[in-house]
Amino acid sequence: MATERIVVIDFGAQYNQLIARRVREAGVYSELLPCTAPLERIRGGGLSGIILSGGPDSAYWDNARGCEAGVFTLGVPVLGICYGMQYIAAQFGGEVREAPVREFGKTAIRYAQHPLFAGITADSVWMTHNDSVTKVPEGFTAIASTDNCPVAAFACDEKRIYGIQFHAEVTHTPQGAKIFENFLSLCGCARSYSVEGLADKLIADVRAQVGSGRVIGALSGGVDSSVASVLVHRAIGDQLTCIFVDHGLLRENEAREVVGFYRDTLNLNLIAVDARERFLQKLAGVTEPERKRKIIGEEFIRVFEEEAKKLGGADYLLQGTIYPDVIESGSAGSAVIKSHHNVGGLPKDVGFKGLIEPLRMLFKDEVRALGEHLGIAHELVWRQPFPGPGLAVRVLGDITEEKLHILRRSDAILREEIQNAGLSEAIWQYFTVFTGIRSVGVMGDLRTYDYAIGVRAVTSTDAMTVEWAEIPYPVLRRISERIIAEVPHVNRVVYDITSKPPGTIEWE
Repeated sequence: MATERIVVIDFGAQYNQLIARRVREAGVYSELLPCTAPLERIRGGGLSGIILSGGPDSAYWDNARGCEAGVFTLGVPVLGICYGMQYIAAQFGGEVREAPVREFGKTAIRYAQHPLFAGITADSVWMTHNDSVTKVPEGFTAIASTDNCPVAAFACDEKRIYGIQFHAEVTHTPQGAKIFENFLSLCGCARSYSVEGLADKLIADVRAQVGSGRVIGALSGGVDSSVASVLVHRAIGDQLTCIFVDHGLLRENEAREVVGFYRDTLNLNLIAVDARERFLQKLAGVTEPERKRKIIGEEFIRVFEEEAKKLGGADYLLQGTIYPDVIESGSAGSAVIKSHHNVGGLPKDVGFKGLIEPLRMLFKDEVRALGEHLGIAHELVWRQPFPGPGLAVRVLGDITEEKLHILRRSDAILREEIQNAGLSEAIWQYFTVFTGIRSVGVMGDLRTYDYAIGVRAVTSTDAMTVEWAEIPYPVLRRISERIIAEVPHVNRVVYDITSKPPGTIEWE
């Protein structure tokens, strides 16, 4: 995909995606691989440097996570972050011990003169560690320190190996992006990567894979599947037929809007399938989130297979899978956070020759940039993200028509009030959740025992990390008053103020 490539080796870091994202923002293609990846996979093509992530282990444990020792002999610079730095120290004969004083949060730091910190004027970083390097390996030099961490960074310029104890990848570290840029300079990178520059190659790759075959496109109306569909249509034209499945788990008026956008506005060859009854029957009584996702993933495939037969057959299935889907589903070697219906939720027996997933290695903001480059209207590219399983993962517990009706109406009110307040682009994603919780209330002088609706609104650029949105109190008041007044069987509204991590955007 790129002539320059940075491999991020993941030791189980909560910020693993952020590291890869920061490298791409700095202009170099990056790839996240598990620490168990073989050396040949790491070397790959165009390798320019390696970054070792943080992780939950201690480097002095007998069973601490490690990677191929050969990563230090591939002839490219290596940067260790937090545990990655401690791992380097342990591998080269240094000393790592439990820190006398642990550091968490914003921490004052002193930088030495070194190319890794060229142009850095900020004097604080974001720390989160229990252990510290207490003795640097032979040939290494400490290049930063804090009051409680004498070796907050080190370097061995001869071996081109570097380490930082703090997290430069989070926005809480001022000028952390500059540290990544400096590391890429030490790698000799030209930093010419951009997602817009990938469009022609992605189109050529699709043409080469498909040949004269036919493709069924899974079009949900969300950003990812929309950009994937337009890209593939650009590549193969009428060889693509898009299938929009109404699985009964869509938002209010969603089916009509999607068909109008993509069939009438973008002129895609689109078939709409009403599969509401079959999906809801399959989901009846199911409460476990992973089970919901897998049922929905399999049923989607079965619908696509049936529609392909009606069309005389198809060779490939197009999906709008993006990189966070792959990582969170455990397909990149990280822990399984949740099985995305188009990755971990797929059945093993798929009735197609193969999958077309042109966005599989892109982050959400890169997908949006690609979409605008392809000429998709701004309002479509920046349409509210919506999960493939739809409202199934916003109804906690079992799914019924009554719960879906309550959720749809409350969500429509939320979206309308956010739009009226002029906040629709300032807030990255917002929706309501049917919590399943019932509580006592008073309405019209009478006791009620009805449901609590959760409101979730977050700000983000790429869905990897999010902050809860600080919606003005008058707007929150209006949202709450309208939901309680207009939606039957709701007597309480709560606002979710959890960031990611530790939470996820969706509740299930």
